[in-house]
Amino acid sequence: MRGKLITLEGIDGSGKSTVAKKLQENPDIRVFDPIFTREPTRGTLTGTAVENAIQSETDQLAELFLFTADHAEHLAKLVKPALENGKNVISDRYSDSRYAYQGVTLKNRFENPLEWVKNLHSGWTVVPDLTFLFDIEPEIAVERCGKRGEQTKFEKIEFLQKVREIFLRLAAAEPDRFVIIDASCSQEVIEKKVVQKVLEFIQKD
Repeated sequence: MRGKLITLEGIDGSGKSTVAKKLQENPDIRVFDPIFTREPTRGTLTGTAVENAIQSETDQLAELFLFTADHAEHLAKLVKPALENGKNVISDRYSDSRYAYQGVTLKNRFENPLEWVKNLHSGWTVVPDLTFLFDIEPEIAVERCGKRGEQTKFEKIEFLQKVREIFLRLAAAEPDRFVIIDASCSQEVIEKKVVQKVLEFIQKD
């Protein structure tokens, strides 16, 4: 039986990575022994290239191809084999982040950058079975990022507002796949809701 792919998405500062860590530590989730992963990947050639691009002024199109190469490597080496072996996979960021972020960064390169990026993935990516979208006002998200001291070129309010809009468009287009989480709620409330939904989904036939 094929495993299930669950992804966590949202703008920088939405708190999704914190929840991903909580899921990994949760004893009820660990019973099912899911594989936890992320994009960009860590400790890989492609993932390192992406991280370097994020910290520099890399051309936006070149940046997209680095992200996409990392995604392809991630699928080939981890995601697809795990799913085929019946393992559940939970990923902190996945293809929807590319659609949302590069859908904004490439707005001056293509007439419809979102569709262009989605078409680039067509036929070979694996569509998630369940996606949590951590939705939050960009002003709050940027404040959180500033407190962590981890701001990058992507963490600007105007930019993140456009990214957020694309995320919400993606969720509206696939309501059966997306669960929108109000990321302005308390960490305890968010964690409880996500854990409950993950457990229900993993145990569902």
